[in-house]
Amino acid sequence: MKKLLVFTGGLLLHAAAFGQDINFSQFYEMPLLRNPALTGTFRGDVRVAAAYRSQWNSATAAYKTQALGAESKFGVSVNSDDYMSFGMQVTNDVAGDSKMGKTQLLPVLAYHKSMSADRDAYLSVGFIGGIVQQRFDPTGLHFDDQFVNGSYSPANPTRQSFTNTNLIYWDAGVGIAYSSEAGSDVRYYVGGSFYHFNQPRVAFNPANDVRLNSKVSFNAGLSVPTSESDNLVVYGDLFVQGGHSQAQGGFIFRHDLRSLGDEGETVTLGAGAMYRLNDAIAPVIKLDYYQWSIGLSYDATVSKLKSGNGGQGGFELTLSYKNFLNIRNSSADKLRCPVSL
Repeated sequence: MKKLLVFTGGLLLHAAAFGQDINFSQFYEMPLLRNPALTGTFRGDVRVAAAYRSQWNSATAAYKTQALGAESKFGVSVNSDDYMSFGMQVTNDVAGDSKMGKTQLLPVLAYHKSMSADRDAYLSVGFIGGIVQQRFDPTGLHFDDQFVNGSYSPANPTRQSFTNTNLIYWDAGVGIAYSSEAGSDVRYYVGGSFYHFNQPRVAFNPANDVRLNSKVSFNAGLSVPTSESDNLVVYGDLFVQGGHSQAQGGFIFRHDLRSLGDEGETVTLGAGAMYRLNDAIAPVIKLDYYQWSIGLSYDATVSKLKSGNGGQGGFELTLSYKNFLNIRNSSADKLRCPVSL
């Protein structure tokens, strides 16, 4: 029981510190959650990605998170290398005995300005904003006054009352990023974003003026070829929110199993690991099969929470699809486009 209380308390403190923002170990598959300016930084005209995460299954009620992101980009005009991109990020998570959950519906818009006629170099700005719903179910909670003479019964009355178990608010964020090439097939991007800049009210009790702290993030990615058929991709993020910070990063080593000369016509197998500082390490495997990609990771907890979760972490599965469209101003007809890793 003591371990369970420590574990639960740690989860609550972690959630409070970071505003319960949804995050994935394969965070690079959900760029809209990292920085809205990264919307459209892929090879193709349209991309759809889904993620499912089940974490801490040894707890009384596991954390389950789902996300679906869609993004598309198109050339501004025939005579310009600039692009517009738009997308939609939908997320849902449920956690704990109270079934504390959050659902987000966040449209995204970004503009990519070409900075060079000789190479792929783009300055991108993006905006994300939409509606968020938070809710919980108190029927699954136990309170101290329901223990009578040392025995608990859900039929015992409690003095606790909840006038509101559902909350809806608007949330918004902005971002900026720069992507380019360096040398032979070396590609990179750097960026920063500012989420929750409107600091929405997040208290279930309207009498309490509790605000969601704004969050600043810094993002980077780098792809370096190591041979004609291999390359190393590195990702990294730093989040700062409410006096707390979290860093995450990692690498994937990719090997081309089959290539037809075009980036979208390859079969690639990748393996690597992601790490959240003082939290977890997640080995990752990824298969790119032409326009489809599938990734699988497992979180191994390295923080003090491992004593409360039985050493179990969480499985995460991602699936994505990207392709070109037969439309005017398709990026397939352009000489320049935003850098993709």
